[in-house]
Amino acid sequence: MNGAAAIALDGPVASGKTAVGRHLAKKLGYRFLDTGIMYRAITWVALEAGIDPKNTSALATLAQDHALEVACDSDAEASVLFQGQDVTPNLRTPEVARAVSLVSLVQGVRDVLVGQQRRIAEKGSLVIAGRDIGTVVLPDAQLKVFLTASVEERARRRHAELQSHGLDADLEDVKKGLQERDRLDSEREVSPLRPASDARVVVTDGMEVAQVADLIVELARRK
Repeated sequence: MNGAAAIALDGPVASGKTAVGRHLAKKLGYRFLDTGIMYRAITWVALEAGIDPKNTSALATLAQDHALEVACDSDAEASVLFQGQDVTPNLRTPEVARAVSLVSLVQGVRDVLVGQQRRIAEKGSLVIAGRDIGTVVLPDAQLKVFLTASVEERARRRHAELQSHGLDADLEDVKKGLQERDRLDSEREVSPLRPASDARVVVTDGMEVAQVADLIVELARRK
């Protein structure tokens, strides 16, 4: 595909991909897609159906037989529909967060969602965030950026996000959860979390969202 109008943002959980991606997309007039919501949607549907997150064949069948509808609009927001129902409000629960890494390990799930992500990117200028965008989904993207931050900073961000959604969480538990998620994402055989060879690595500790977005705009201008 032609990656000329795609900016790929990769990085570990709570590294700022979603907040920066939304801001960046609005700044550039691009659409924004956080691919993580697609994996969260499959996870939520699986949990609702009583499917064990370790049942790889059932998860692959679920992804293949029940396509998600993903809407990216000009306001840099995205929503996910499953069988006509907007499931987006259900995707940030602790239950989904605990299970999504296992679901994202499943090759059959990834094959379906990666194909859909590529088709979305073909429809126009896009900022797309995830964990394998520059390495697998859009290896020809115009610009690849790998955002990261210390686990302490990321835990603080995720804790604040959970509280903003009215969810009670212990900061130390959030930190431990991130460390386990990092381990699973980095050690998985299928599309492990790592920067693309030609990605620019940006450490976001102490940076505001707008600062990171401005930096990426400058990187894009140099391409």
